[in-house]
Amino acid sequence: MKETQALIQRVKRVNDTHQHIYLAVDSSLNGLKAGQAVLAQREGAGWMPYLRDLWFPVTIEKTTFAVEISIRERYEPGEVINLIGIIGKPFRFRRTLRNVLLIAVDTPPTALIMPIAPLLINHVSVTLLLLGSAADYGTEHLPAEVEVLKGDGDLNWANRVTTIGWADQVFVTVAQADEMTYFRRVWALFRELRNDIPAGYLNGVFRPPMPCGVGACQACLLKVNGGVIALCEDGPSLDLTDIKLD
Repeated sequence: MKETQALIQRVKRVNDTHQHIYLAVDSSLNGLKAGQAVLAQREGAGWMPYLRDLWFPVTIEKTTFAVEISIRERYEPGEVINLIGIIGKPFRFRRTLRNVLLIAVDTPPTALIMPIAPLLINHVSVTLLLLGSAADYGTEHLPAEVEVLKGDGDLNWANRVTTIGWADQVFVTVAQADEMTYFRRVWALFRELRNDIPAGYLNGVFRPPMPCGVGACQACLLKVNGGVIALCEDGPSLDLTDIKLD
């Protein structure tokens, strides 16, 4: 874990709602992998940890990576961003994969974007399912090989049984306002449509406030089978079979 500075190199609008911010970053972030994040704050804002944003890179190349944020936030080339990272652990993909299902419910799928390109390179089929307000997210900047499905906020979409049965592994991100309620709904749906949910199959990507990034503040604690964990250290992606969803 390290606090560093990053320089905005360029800004690119990618759809009607989001932009990519390309950052030159410290070499200590070279090892960041899909599923991991950084805590970001404009340089000069002072030490206000609760105002830091959790940024999931969408692409990374050596000492440069891009993050995806709303176009309502204004950033300019040359700005300096203060970063704390690396936050969390990478997504835990199974060794043998054919089909991966990525689901966003009432939130942009930003936290799920980075692994798409590597999965496709490794000949893994990727389906991106956008439910509720996530259906408004433009996908024209994503690889053409990605199958994009859309549905409503009640978790309805065409061919649900086929979609879920086809997936070897699933990763889900939901609205930050009430993550546990959303994950309970997702869990209930999968229990209804599958005979069983094996370990490692259904994974939730949690995004609570993370003031310190090292587990000291206890703001991102989560009850799991066998105890309590800090999401900034052991998350943000967790097997939902390990979570006390009730």
